[in-house]
Amino acid sequence: MSGGTMILIGMYDSPFTRRVAIALALLGRAFEHRDWSVGADFDRIREYSPLGRVPVLVLEDGEVLTESAAILDWLEHEPGGDSLLPAGGAGRREAMRLIGLASGAADRCVAGVLERIFHPQEHRSAALLERGRTQVEGALAALDAACAARGGRWLAGEAMTLADITVACHATYAGQSLPVDLARWPALSTHVARCEALDVFRAHYAPFFTPQPKGTKESNA
Repeated sequence: MSGGTMILIGMYDSPFTRRVAIALALLGRAFEHRDWSVGADFDRIREYSPLGRVPVLVLEDGEVLTESAAILDWLEHEPGGDSLLPAGGAGRREAMRLIGLASGAADRCVAGVLERIFHPQEHRSAALLERGRTQVEGALAALDAACAARGGRWLAGEAMTLADITVACHATYAGQSLPVDLARWPALSTHVARCEALDVFRAHYAPFFTPQPKGTKESNA
């Protein structure tokens, strides 16, 4: 592809794909969406990313970027572009701390989903699944404390930042995929609801969709 529109590959039930889509939309960057599953479309995704993971962003000149952190880093450093992060100092450090917590929780949720997909019940590691749940719940508790400390304000400044986007996308995913009841963390739940009510979040959303290995039937779960 050359001289066209950017292409974002990945389903919006992926919190990593979703946060990239929301960031692109907020910054006014047009893109086409390829709603490809890491299960059924694994081989197609691997044509762009050898890992077969999403998100993948194909730039206008055909260059391919993979992994949401790398894609967002590119977006943040585009000449003349706006930023979704504080420029520096304590605000940026806090934003990155919250992004790290939320992303770590989402990673553990993904690991749990894969354990359930690829291992039948009798072969699943209960210890691994419980460890992952402990990690996720610990991160959500820390995010809840951060939301409570901000008293209903945005998490890293006076405007919505990538921290708010990431926390909302990843917490929603944790709630649906682990699953876990976000109401256990009321400040976090309120913050997530505030973000999810925005048009840009509603426009880039899909409910949790359990990926299945190629050749098997996929289903919502």
